[in-house]
Amino acid sequence: MAHAKTSYVCLPCRASYKQPYDRERPRLCPRCAGPLIHAGSAFAAPRRRDTAAWRTLSVLLNAGVDFHKSCCGGPGYRPRTLREVRARLKYAERTGEPASRALVRYELP
Repeated sequence: MAHAKTSYVCLPCRASYKQPYDRERPRLCPRCAGPLIHAGSAFAAPRRRDTAAWRTLSVLLNAGVDFHKSCCGGPGYRPRTLREVRARLKYAERTGEPASRALVRYELP
C-alpha cells in the first residue's frame, strides 16, 4: 500500500518537498543535505523570495505547529505575518499558555 504524500521543509533553502510519510526514515534536503522538517499534508509553501513568510513559517515549525488536515479539511488558523506571530508569542509569555497553542489561536482574548 502506498503512503500518502506529505510536505517536508528545508528552512535554510526555503524549499518544500512532497514525499511519502515515513516516521522511521529521516528526510534530507536534496539541495543542502540538511534535515527536513515534517510540515504536514495541508502545507503550502510561500514563494522562496518571501523572506517574511519564511521567517513566520520558521517560528511556527520550530514551535511544533504543523499543517495537517483537520476534520474540516484544512489545518485551521495559522498566523501569516510576523506581527501576528509576535502578538501570539507575547500572549503566550504573559499567560503561560504553550507557544504552540497560542500560535494557532484565531483571535486573542
